[in-house]
Amino acid sequence: MGSIVAENRKSLMLFSGRAFPELAKEIGEVLGVAPTPADAYEFANGEIFVRFKDSVRGSDAFVVQSMTHGINTWVMETLIMVDALKRGSAKRITVVLPFYPYARQDKKHRGREPISARLVADLLKTAGANRILTVDLHTAQIQGFFDGPVDHLFAMDILAEYVEHKYAGRPMTVVAPDSGRVRVAERWTDRLGGCPLAFIHKTRDPMKPNQVVANRVVGEVEGRVCLIVDDMIDTGGTITKAADILKESGAAEIVVASTHALLSDPATERLKNSPISEVVVTNTLPLPAEKQLDKLTVLSIAPLLARAIREVFDDGSVTTLFGGLS
Repeated sequence: MGSIVAENRKSLMLFSGRAFPELAKEIGEVLGVAPTPADAYEFANGEIFVRFKDSVRGSDAFVVQSMTHGINTWVMETLIMVDALKRGSAKRITVVLPFYPYARQDKKHRGREPISARLVADLLKTAGANRILTVDLHTAQIQGFFDGPVDHLFAMDILAEYVEHKYAGRPMTVVAPDSGRVRVAERWTDRLGGCPLAFIHKTRDPMKPNQVVANRVVGEVEGRVCLIVDDMIDTGGTITKAADILKESGAAEIVVASTHALLSDPATERLKNSPISEVVVTNTLPLPAEKQLDKLTVLSIAPLLARAIREVFDDGSVTTLFGGLS
């Protein structure tokens, strides 16, 4: 016989960036595999160096990086990790981004603006990424920016289960903090059994980022638990102004559910002084001690990410995690 036949074996290897290694470790505990050890450091001039200590040849590599503050450093580190895996002959490279960077720059509002979310996708592809796995994109169209499979996960079930249990039996209204989040709020109302939907009509000056002027609430909120839903909390301006209007409109209690807790200054102070009674988020991003609040509840996204990674590795269906068809 003029050939050598090799047994077709697959190996799942997990790799963690330095932004939030605790999340990668938690994912690994669910999967039953530890993140691969690596040497990662910066030269005196800020250049990043990464070298994995174990062979990655032929592996199904999953790179976990949470794009927290210092986001440009972590984007660059991720690209370097992917390049190291490609040059180490990894068979397939999946970049796991619990929070997709630059997601708010997904289109041009005026001339001479970038579409940075597309640029990030191009950079990942050029570096050698075969697949992206992410959670609650700011806009779904970002999936089309990457030339390859994108597994878009949703944290709604994790958040909704907590809210249903905590506030069971009380009249609830789901509130979109602006018109752009109405579609997300509609999915929440379906998930919570068809409760009423309201939204905040607001204006924003495009020349002043992170500054919002909220106008009025449209919908049934008086005497009800108002659940404000959004994909991220950055400086907290949108959320807290919406809460103020809901309180003025007679809401009995105000709760916030959001996937990504960026909590850039002065978000912590704003939330602390707002009429919001509880803020429910996931740990897609790290929350240092100075950003912790008594009213903040953090739920783990690690089991969902681990299940999705396992489905990708087994060539299964990620859609079935959300009740879809295989």
